Amino acid sequence: MANSQTKGNRSFSFSFRVLTSAISIALCIFFTFSFLFTTHHYHHRHNNNIGSDSVARGFGSVTRSILALKTDPLKPRLDHIKKQAEDHRTLALMYASYAKKLKLESSKVVRVFAELSRDFSYLMNKPRYTSLFGSDGVIDEAVLRQLEKEVKERIKTARQVIGEAKESFDNQLKIQKLKDTIFAVNEQLTKAKKQGAFSSLIAAKSIPKSLHCISMRLMEERIAHPEKYLDEGKPTAPELENPKLYHYAIFSDNVVAASVVVNSATKNAKEPWKHVFHVVTDKMNLGAMQVMFKLKDYNGAHIEVKAVEDYTFLNSSYVPVLRQLESANLQKFYFENKLENATKDTTNMKFRNPKYLSILNHLRFYLPEMYPKLHRILFLDDDIVVQKDLTGLWKIDMDGKVNGAVETCFGSFHRYAQYMNFSHPLIKAKFNPKACAWAYGMNFFDLDAWRREKCTEEYHYWQNLNENRTLWKLGTLPPGLITFYSTTKPLEKSWHVLGLGYNPSISMEEINNAAVVHFNGNMKPWLDIAMNQFKPLWTKFVDFELEFVQSCNFGL
Repeated sequence: MANSQTKGNRSFSFSFRVLTSAISIALCIFFTFSFLFTTHHYHHRHNNNIGSDSVARGFGSVTRSILALKTDPLKPRLDHIKKQAEDHRTLALMYASYAKKLKLESSKVVRVFAELSRDFSYLMNKPRYTSLFGSDGVIDEAVLRQLEKEVKERIKTARQVIGEAKESFDNQLKIQKLKDTIFAVNEQLTKAKKQGAFSSLIAAKSIPKSLHCISMRLMEERIAHPEKYLDEGKPTAPELENPKLYHYAIFSDNVVAASVVVNSATKNAKEPWKHVFHVVTDKMNLGAMQVMFKLKDYNGAHIEVKAVEDYTFLNSSYVPVLRQLESANLQKFYFENKLENATKDTTNMKFRNPKYLSILNHLRFYLPEMYPKLHRILFLDDDIVVQKDLTGLWKIDMDGKVNGAVETCFGSFHRYAQYMNFSHPLIKAKFNPKACAWAYGMNFFDLDAWRREKCTEEYHYWQNLNENRTLWKLGTLPPGLITFYSTTKPLEKSWHVLGLGYNPSISMEEINNAAVVHFNGNMKPWLDIAMNQFKPLWTKFVDFELEFVQSCNFGL
């Protein structure tokens, strides 16, 4: 009984405590709501100046404000806009700071980023927008939309400026842009080089009008007075075959150039009457060449003028070059000389000139057969000038060698590897790529040693192998280097100075000490593109007193 009464008291006490707690919580909630209602009602009246009749609306506003703290969808949107603006303001400040650190050449970049940062700060501090951030009240959606629009416009501007200025900060982007620029410039340079090389080739290989005029006037004289210049039927002068005299071979179709070679050689010879010049040209220029060398006596020197056609053994059945010239592919390679075809290979463009297959250019390989009674002969190109007596060459001990020539190699330049295709097994097995090259233009040949070494047969062997141009790119120097590979005697460099047709840096001291100067290169002395500092070395041996030269205004 007693236990039952005790349990009842305890249950009553627990129920009473629960009721008391519930009443306390209800009172707290009531006073809280009363406080909020009073605050917001006062605030609403103060901002809108509405009279006492707005109590009901004030109560509704308070109710919405309370809910907006948790549920208003504009609040996250406002926070996002604010964060975006702050992020881009900070980014602009960072770029401005980095630009100062890099010491960029233009302070404009720093100034632009600083202004962008200030613009963001100014926007967010506008009075109409600060109310959105400084109050937990109702967010005006129209004001928010305007803020969002302005922030987006500034963000767009900031991103555009950053994109344009990024290359100033991004080294990798700078490097890539520089590479692209270099590539584009190289493409333009390569194209310009090809065009320039082609134009230079045309300028170098074209015949000046005045030079053509001289040839025509001389030919006119030959036709008008054939009896003065006819050599047919006359016995061969004994001096032309006398091995005790000093013999020269000149192969040219340029009458003025050939006459300069003979003029310069005879004027510098101590005993010019002991010198014999064998001039060979083509049939077209034969008459003009005959007249030119009959107009004066050249200090008593002996001059023979013949056409290549007079050497009947030089035909396609014997000469590989003439046989190859009959090939349709070779004719297309040489004579279809269009700009787009000619400029495909700039390095070897000059070899596309048909002169490299001219038999005149290859006569140098047939000297023993052309002059069977001679023992020694000096070969001269038509673009050289003789400045000293050359009889000292006949006193040189050739040591059994065939070709006396000046070597042109220095360092890694002008070695055999530059003239031949050493990827070809025949070339690789036979020759040393580091062997020193020598120059054509002034070459002293021992014809007896030539015959003994069978050099012409050697030349034919390699020329036949190169019909498809896989061993070398044509011309006469590569087959010459091959033919006289182990039979060339180096001469003193002062005998033959080269480069006056392309190298302006040759010293006058070196030129004055030279026995022969060579205008090899495109800037020949009879062309307008000749180098002015070297041209007088050649023009002083031109016969300007001749009527034909004067009437054609040559050299003016």
